[in-house]
Amino acid sequence: MPGLIVGGGDTRISRLPNPADVWSDSQMHDPDQIRIPITTLQAGVTVPEYQSVGAAGMDVQAVLDVPLEIPPGAFRLVPCGFAIAVPPGYEAQVRPRSGLAVKYGVTVLNSPGTIDSDYRGEVKVILINHGAAGFTITPGMRIAQLVVARVAHVTWSQADALPDTDRGEGGFGHTGS
Repeated sequence: MPGLIVGGGDTRISRLPNPADVWSDSQMHDPDQIRIPITTLQAGVTVPEYQSVGAAGMDVQAVLDVPLEIPPGAFRLVPCGFAIAVPPGYEAQVRPRSGLAVKYGVTVLNSPGTIDSDYRGEVKVILINHGAAGFTITPGMRIAQLVVARVAHVTWSQADALPDTDRGEGGFGHTGS
């Protein structure tokens, strides 16, 4: 079946399954699926891609000429080698990869990072090492996930008072442990 994971520890998927083999007809015709223009900024850059049929985020790779060390407690801005044109009404969120967080304590510093619809520069990821040991980012390493989401633009309505709720002004631990 297409989409089998390649052996030998390589977790990249060579080809995703045909959605018709996985989802019903109504699930396949998703009105939320959008096309986003992308430009690679140098040869050999891998565009973000889903690693499984049900993945919410597309993995993003580091585009480096040489490995990049992140000492414990430090952060680095990591280039990804592509630019995107997110349509108005959407944002692209840069989120951590759970494997890097649980194994090494490495995460996205400003999580989630936001790529606005009017940004056209190179996508870069701010990684921080919360781990006890140094962490090395290698060229082509999957370092983050990209999730595209709708956003609402707000018009504030000045009010003399806000409507009451059961919670009221309780915050930061107010609902229990």
